[in-house]
Amino acid sequence: MNKTKIDWCDMSWNPVTGCLYGCPYCYARSIAERFSGAKGITTPPALEKIDLHKKMLISGKVSSFPYGFLPAFHRYRLEEPAQRKNPQNIFVCSMADLFGEWVPDEWIQEVFKACEKAPQHRYLFLTKNPERYKELNKKNLLPCNNNFWFGTSTETENSNYWYSENHNFFISIEPIMSEFTNMDTEVKRIISGLYIPWVIVGAETGNRKDKVIPKKEWIQNILDKCREQHIPVFVKNNLAKIWGEPLVQEYPWSCKKEK
Repeated sequence: MNKTKIDWCDMSWNPVTGCLYGCPYCYARSIAERFSGAKGITTPPALEKIDLHKKMLISGKVSSFPYGFLPAFHRYRLEEPAQRKNPQNIFVCSMADLFGEWVPDEWIQEVFKACEKAPQHRYLFLTKNPERYKELNKKNLLPCNNNFWFGTSTETENSNYWYSENHNFFISIEPIMSEFTNMDTEVKRIISGLYIPWVIVGAETGNRKDKVIPKKEWIQNILDKCREQHIPVFVKNNLAKIWGEPLVQEYPWSCKKEK
């Protein structure tokens, strides 16, 4: 577990790393490849999985990504949340999609169990594959714990969001790649009548040649529509130059970051 520069959480924890989506703007892939212990590894078939029981030593040093960005389960990291006694907002798997179709149910369940052993923390999950939430829920494998928050990551509107009457959920629009022209319809479509979700908005990072620079009105439109429905919005620091100061950085009542 590490302190993180991701401004809507306190720490990141990566018991699973790696992803097969191949997003052109992915920051995690570049980090994994930079610190990989094994050079020259290419993207594996979708069903390839690596289960690491011990820290991998490469040239006498512990490697965080011994197999680059291949999907890997770092089983030795499961006890880390329990070792932190002070409550933290923890982003689970910032270097992976824990709910990617290539991740076994068993890996996900072990991560959930590790979270439940350290209930002092709040756990925030994020996926581009919200259908996996539905599948796990049908199997009664998706915890309803109040300190678990299940997020859907999207870049454009009309995405396949996930929402639940029994779970905490949120939406992360990052990187925002276009204007959400139908945001009013989108917001009304995703809202559960039992509680208020949470919307995060962020920009693409890095120096990609075709990097999308969002417009201020894109953020304003999202903010206005969420205000109408009393939805808290968190505008990330990477939008500060576009939005200006002060940034709108709100949390749901049960997800307020401790100072």
